[in-house]
Amino acid sequence: MPEQQLAHQPAPAQMAEHEVYLGLGANLANPVLQLQNAISALHTLEQSTLVAVSGLYGSRPMGPQDQPDYVNAVAKIHTRLTPLALLDALQQIEQQQGRQRKAKRWGPRSLDLDILLYANHTIASERLTVPHYGLTQREFVLFPLAEIAPELILPCGTPLQTLLKQVPLNGLEKLSEPCSG
Repeated sequence: MPEQQLAHQPAPAQMAEHEVYLGLGANLANPVLQLQNAISALHTLEQSTLVAVSGLYGSRPMGPQDQPDYVNAVAKIHTRLTPLALLDALQQIEQQQGRQRKAKRWGPRSLDLDILLYANHTIASERLTVPHYGLTQREFVLFPLAEIAPELILPCGTPLQTLLKQVPLNGLEKLSEPCSG
């Protein structure tokens, strides 16, 4: 008679750690300071570690041009938060820094924090779309992302380097070297 294997129930598992890329942007209320404060807040994000932050980039606004230029960056974190828990935490940081959500799309804002990529996951829910819907066309996301993850392959299989060759700079200007909190 073969030896019977005992089925071991693992202890309740913690959420696995995921590599996540975040887009940061601001064009109101001292945008450079807004991004610096957001980076500091990311250092304290629960169940997460800030791994890298790109330099700051200046970009023209999307949509209405009657608003100030943006300052943008990309951050890489490792997190155990679920995608929606991370979204909630990022929106709390935005709110703490004075972000007011308005119906007007692409309007000015004190701080915008977006989940660009959450590991290799594809998410389509009412609250969250990952990869971020504008990731592949936005120079102010792609070039800072390439600074911290030059060999990145998107979940669809497209190398980041391929996208960089297809997207014009549109006046994107590097303002500073990589940041730290």
